[in-house]
Amino acid sequence: MIESTIGLEIIEVVEQAAIAAAKWMGKGDKHMADHAAVEAMRARLNQIRMRGRIVIGEGERDEAPMLYIGEEVGLCTRPDVAAHCNPEELVEIDIAVDPCEGTNLVAYGQNGSMAVLAISEKGGLFAAPDIYMKKLAAPPAAKGHVDINKSATENLRILSECLGRSVEELVVVVMDRPRHKELIQEIREAGARVRLISDGDVSAALSCAFAGTNIHALMGIGAAPEGVITAAAMRCLGAHFQGQLVYDPEVVKTGLIGESKEKNIARLKEMGIEDPDKVYSAEELASGETVFFAACGITPGTLMEGVRFFHGGARTQTLVISSQSKTARFVDTIHLFDQPKVIQLR
Repeated sequence: MIESTIGLEIIEVVEQAAIAAAKWMGKGDKHMADHAAVEAMRARLNQIRMRGRIVIGEGERDEAPMLYIGEEVGLCTRPDVAAHCNPEELVEIDIAVDPCEGTNLVAYGQNGSMAVLAISEKGGLFAAPDIYMKKLAAPPAAKGHVDINKSATENLRILSECLGRSVEELVVVVMDRPRHKELIQEIREAGARVRLISDGDVSAALSCAFAGTNIHALMGIGAAPEGVITAAAMRCLGAHFQGQLVYDPEVVKTGLIGESKEKNIARLKEMGIEDPDKVYSAEELASGETVFFAACGITPGTLMEGVRFFHGGARTQTLVISSQSKTARFVDTIHLFDQPKVIQLR
């Protein structure tokens, strides 16, 4: 039982990553913010009595020294495993991590950055390649009604009917990228409002699942690994999420996903992805029997406060979602580093 075995510890994993990254908030160095979060997350993962495998992380082994794809973490991966773990009680899990989702947001003191992870039993998370993904996120009421293959205009009409709102009352989050110029224009011409973000589409997608956030959909292209992490949360919440891999460099307009469309297709086939154009549901991207998601705010966001430091400690807010207990918990934690003079409650 994943939640009862390591649930609290997973919360502490994202909390420690968020605190480490927050110390670099506003200092203009996204690499150091990310590095600090990675180190803190890895250190805490290695204190948990489990055998974990990173399926989505900081890149391949030759590119990332820690939390790379394929790395094993947890006490039960140590050479002296018998001293720490009972083989009959061994928990084997797949882990998807983004220790500092929105590194630029942290570096420049902007809202919406989080430390996030998703876990499931072995084989329960889609090992997404480090390329891009077209995404559509929407509230639970629209699940199975909107569709990524439909136009933005048609999806807004459907969303309007599902939510009992006019199209003019809908807010759609889109990442501010050149590739989204036509999408943004179409959303506006349909009558909906657009909220542009520079980074952090996991937070934006999550906000769709909760009423009262004034965010009703996420549309556009973002990173594929973050799409799997998002899918884990959206599946647990019963919200709508679909993803489709984008392998054509001409579409994403960044030059970051390979030299050519043909080479990217070949790479996907090597990874066992025979249909590169397949549309994945949240249930396919996070297919495990048990799925667990945790996110801790680094900077303030729609759903959570960021890390707030006070003399001798810090306060964090974490969102924990479980398919096992069917719960979404907001965990407010005060961390005492030294002997505090004041424990800040507000």
